[in-house]
Amino acid sequence: MGAVGDRSGGIRFALCLGLAAWSGAAAAQQLLPPSGGGLGAPPATTAPRSLPPSQSMAPAFAAPAPGALSAPALGPGAAAQVPLTLIARYGRDAPAQITSGLLWRIFPARPDPGGTFRVLKEDKSASPVVALPAGDYVVHVSFGLASAAKALHLKEATREVFDLPAGGVRLEGRVGDVKIPPTQITFDVFKGSQFEPGLKAPLAQGVITGDVVVVPEGNYHIVSNYGDTNAVVRSDIRVQTGKLTDVTVNHRAALITLKLVSERGGDPIANTSWSIITPGGDVIKESTGVFPRIVLAEGDYRAIARNEGRTYERDFKVITGVDGEVEVLAH
Repeated sequence: MGAVGDRSGGIRFALCLGLAAWSGAAAAQQLLPPSGGGLGAPPATTAPRSLPPSQSMAPAFAAPAPGALSAPALGPGAAAQVPLTLIARYGRDAPAQITSGLLWRIFPARPDPGGTFRVLKEDKSASPVVALPAGDYVVHVSFGLASAAKALHLKEATREVFDLPAGGVRLEGRVGDVKIPPTQITFDVFKGSQFEPGLKAPLAQGVITGDVVVVPEGNYHIVSNYGDTNAVVRSDIRVQTGKLTDVTVNHRAALITLKLVSERGGDPIANTSWSIITPGGDVIKESTGVFPRIVLAEGDYRAIARNEGRTYERDFKVITGVDGEVEVLAH
């Protein structure tokens, strides 16, 4: 297993954050539920490198609720506007400024008469300067899955710095030295180690090859799904502040094509239903088709073909990286 070097190209981020209720001037944010996964050996390799503050970032931001961006109208004699400058950095130990991929939201310190905290201002620039009437506010900034919030009393020109100790994870899968096509593999990201007890929900789900997921610094585990059967690998990783960590997940599996034929090398017979079972009798996959293609983890299997009321069987072995056909004779 070797670390994969840095690669250029478009980078997208998985963004999945929510804001909880605010009480008075204090703010409490709600991130995604705790995460987790099953047990397994960690066969992935990771290669952290510095995450340049100027790196282009383009997360998909959720659209705000209708009317959420409308600031309350200011009547005659309203307070003068006070400039608020906002800056985000990776953290005190990695003080480089974050220059893209940020979402800023400013809320009032108290809810409206209906009990709702409505967004007063929203900005996606790196260092916005926002004009607000003097008063109390809550500022929330998100960067991928990392976020921070502050309660501010604004009475004069103010510059606020937010620390977001976050790093990025970029994923790909391989079988031996061969890269798995992006359309055949997805990744789920969970908080904490795979060996921690308890049921956990993913922080990011269905991540594809080349995507970058920004998360707070800490320990995570990756569940890599090659195909849709039993080729699943779990790997623990560590994300560092200001670093982009390339993770290569190595699968021991192969792509198998099934064919029911009347003679070896013959044409496949249509209208065939398939079941793939383990030596212990566990059903791994059921399918219908002339020649279904199935990704299977390395091991021993039995293919069962059903056609026009008759059943045909064959045992076969899957060897890592050896894609091929499994013919079942109809006789």
